[in-house]
Amino acid sequence: MKDVVVRDLSLNLSFEDAAARFSDRPGTVLLLSGSDMDCARYNCLAVDPWLELRGYQNRLSLTVAGESVDLGAVSNAEDGSGTPAEADPFDLVRAIIEQCSPERLVTDLPVASGLFGYFAYDLKDRIEDLPRTCSDTFLPDILLYAPAALMIHDRETGKTRLCIPLFDREDADALAADTELKFLATLDRAWEPSGYAIDSRGFTSSFTKPEYMAAVSKVIDYLRAGDIYQANLSQRFDTGFTGDAYSLFMELFNRNPAAFFSYIHAGDHHVVSTSPERFIKLSGRHVETRPIKGTIARGRTPEADEENGRMLASSLKDDAELTMIVDLMRNDISRVTEFGSVAVTEHKRLEPYENVFHLVSVVEGVLQEDKTAVDLVRATFPGGSITGCPKIRSMEIIDELEPVKRHVYTGSIGYLSFHGTMDLSIAIRTATITENRLFFSVGGGIVYDSDPEKEYQETLDKGKTLMETLMAASSGTRDLCQKAWVNGKLTDQDRARVPAASQAFQYGAGLFETIRVEKGVPLRLDAHERRLAQSWRSLFETHPPDVTWDAVIRLLVKENRLENEICAVKLVAAIDGSREKLFSAAFIRPYVHRLEMLGKTGIDLVTFPHPRQSFLADHKSMNYLFYERAGAFAEAQGADEALILNPDESVSETNTCNIMAVAENSIVIPASPNVLPGVTVEAVKEALAAQGYTVETRPLTPEALTNLPNVMVTNALMGAVRVNRINGRPVHHDAGVSDRINRELAKR
Repeated sequence: MKDVVVRDLSLNLSFEDAAARFSDRPGTVLLLSGSDMDCARYNCLAVDPWLELRGYQNRLSLTVAGESVDLGAVSNAEDGSGTPAEADPFDLVRAIIEQCSPERLVTDLPVASGLFGYFAYDLKDRIEDLPRTCSDTFLPDILLYAPAALMIHDRETGKTRLCIPLFDREDADALAADTELKFLATLDRAWEPSGYAIDSRGFTSSFTKPEYMAAVSKVIDYLRAGDIYQANLSQRFDTGFTGDAYSLFMELFNRNPAAFFSYIHAGDHHVVSTSPERFIKLSGRHVETRPIKGTIARGRTPEADEENGRMLASSLKDDAELTMIVDLMRNDISRVTEFGSVAVTEHKRLEPYENVFHLVSVVEGVLQEDKTAVDLVRATFPGGSITGCPKIRSMEIIDELEPVKRHVYTGSIGYLSFHGTMDLSIAIRTATITENRLFFSVGGGIVYDSDPEKEYQETLDKGKTLMETLMAASSGTRDLCQKAWVNGKLTDQDRARVPAASQAFQYGAGLFETIRVEKGVPLRLDAHERRLAQSWRSLFETHPPDVTWDAVIRLLVKENRLENEICAVKLVAAIDGSREKLFSAAFIRPYVHRLEMLGKTGIDLVTFPHPRQSFLADHKSMNYLFYERAGAFAEAQGADEALILNPDESVSETNTCNIMAVAENSIVIPASPNVLPGVTVEAVKEALAAQGYTVETRPLTPEALTNLPNVMVTNALMGAVRVNRINGRPVHHDAGVSDRINRELAKR
């Protein structure tokens, strides 16, 4: 990078409204300063990244100008075996910054070009060798963008400037001019907030209240045993989310503008942060961190508010907690700063926010001449205020007690410039939105004399603004949520649960039936019930669950308002613990015929390369992994169904269907020692036998099957569906045969 073009801009709208014009673009990062705090001076909008660094576990990918390269998980061994070689994310960030450092840049701006995004808390596992015992989010551990355009506003002077990198290429000036024109054109674009909504059922937490209090007590046990002096514990809240993430961001900012608001459009997820806490700032060689510890709710009256502030300022517990974290941060910073330069320049400052007061300290130092911003991050990440003391043992305890990974929560959001500056926040009061779900965490520091009840309440106080804002926009999704029948009662389908210790979950010790329901009427229910009962007695040598499935289905149809629809119902009967304890459930969903979804006249089959022979194939067992993998194989091959073979390579069935062929006046069925006795294929055989057709069962290779006319697959949902191709070879069909069979099925 040769230089950075800096242009003065005159905005006729607020910075956050200007940013809204770019909020729908992947790679947009907004760092917005609210309040009148002395750390809330600059607003930054980074858009249209020319570079993306994304990392998850030991995999890193670098995308430049649309071309991606994977940089992690490369085997050390020549034959591809051995331990994967992990690319170090900090080394890569350092290399990018060194490579992109502008040759001629002189600026008074805190950042004119650089990397914008986040370091997730879980990046700790790339720094320290820690046990990983939490449920994963499958979201990046590090995500940084280098923007093609950066708008920065100085709230102190009122100046707004646009920064565009000037690359070392012949058309650099023209490229920069084009980037500027496109940026200005986007600013002129109209924007209206489109709104958002959450599930009106509210939030689910990773802990119940008793569980959270028990976890606090466990931390206190570790404190008493001398393992730690303090640890930060949190709980995650989760809800359904639809709509515009930026509209949520704007609502939160207008309601409670803190110093380190941020918004990130990461493509497959969004991050909305309302953090009040600075993690690390680097300006020249000057280092600053502002740990926050100590929280109390605001009072409902001016008198109560003043009293609460005095209580927090005089709290011995909070003083001890803050002092420990200040000492930890001093030690972390001292690893890369000049000897004797680290000092606490302000301690226990009382800062007011909408719902809470916080205690804040300011720690400063001077970076060693041979160290960089990356060295500073590696030495201090993750921040001590959100881990505990000592840090490594505290992080081990956090992983032990918290059931889900934190992702960006308690990580860091901000920028590392290409010219030696940095400003990162601690990502608290931060929500992640992905796959129509929103989750955020709130927590607090636990010390020796912590009260579990008060610690639980503190998490609610900290999350109050976000919760109230979201609940005010709750939708009517409760009424729309699909209902399921589980062990005798109706429940929301997305909250149906099976005990993890049950044989059904651990071994697939159960059966299921899939039934087509037309306008409230289940087709061939008696046959499905007979098959279920016969399989149950054969496998478990006891009586199946005593359930009137017809009544259950009618209840589900009514509760889900599907009286006039075609539906798919799944009945489940399984072993729950012992053979005397059973699990029964029924699920319903609207059904669209597979051919309609595919836009085809028939389906294509491909042979699954793993033959199968198991007595379980005679039953519709929950031990279903073989068939699921076969279906995935077929999809990967561009086919619709996998052709399952016997060990002698003769045809048995497909992963979801029986197979048959209609030749002249006979029905040909593949001979198979083990195959599911399909309800629908039996109905077809009965219907055609009544018309004089004979049934012939004989071994068939895939080639022999392809040579037969009118090859079809059958199951309860689709009926009879013609097979167009088998392993790429076309199958001959006489006109109207499959339609005639389906008309006969409709009569039965």
